[in-house]
Amino acid sequence: MMGLGMQEMIVIFLIVLLLFGAKRIPDLARGIGKGMGEFNKAKQEFEREIRMGEDEGKKSWDRPATAGPESTEPSH
Repeated sequence: MMGLGMQEMIVIFLIVLLLFGAKRIPDLARGIGKGMGEFNKAKQEFEREIRMGEDEGKKSWDRPATAGPESTEPSH
């Protein structure tokens, strides 16, 4: 994967500056920051739900089965 050098970043910044203007760039950056924050919150919530599901699965797996008869031998 190719990394961005300083010259490429300057060109991208100048293009953004020309497209959106100097007054809108802080608003765009603020919006991107809020979006990233919401994404991180959703990611953390998803990871928490997955961990809770794993814990519940482990608990149910470790529980002994109680649905069958106590003795499997036929009575005479």
